[in-house]
Amino acid sequence: MVALVDAVKSGEIPSSEVAVVISDKPNARGLEKARARDVETVVIERDGRSREEHDAGIIVELKKRNVELVCLAGYMRLLSRDFVNAFPDKIINIHPSLLPAFPGLTVQQQAIDARVKTSGCTVHFVNEDLDAGPIILQKAVEVKDGDTAETLAARILEQEHRAYVEAVREIVIGERRPV
Repeated sequence: MVALVDAVKSGEIPSSEVAVVISDKPNARGLEKARARDVETVVIERDGRSREEHDAGIIVELKKRNVELVCLAGYMRLLSRDFVNAFPDKIINIHPSLLPAFPGLTVQQQAIDARVKTSGCTVHFVNEDLDAGPIILQKAVEVKDGDTAETLAARILEQEHRAYVEAVREIVIGERRPV
């Protein structure tokens, strides 16, 4: 999120603004970082609501601000059908593996356990299936001997920041659309 906000403010992502940062956790560090960058923040707690009810609250806030592209960052929950349908081909996500390999959680450990030599990150359009939407771009990262999930995750995170900015820029200037 911070990489995207900073890229918009610097003009690296042109003709754009970050309308709002939404979290379900009132103490999320991202909210503090967004506020420090003069970006509006909203908290919509889950409070035992269903995914559909929670997503409905987020949809209202996004539509109120005429959001044209939803960028997920650290959103660790599948979106409801209603959410995906409210923003068709306008939701993107960053995932810390080279999809379709290792969807879901604990992906760095999965890569190490599988003894792959290369992992990385994927920016993709979101659909109703877990980490299965059309791929926008990927960045590779070497899996080194002796890597732990934490050391690999740190190197992948560096590429995630670059990849997400590059992908959003390509979408904004019209170079990328879902296939």
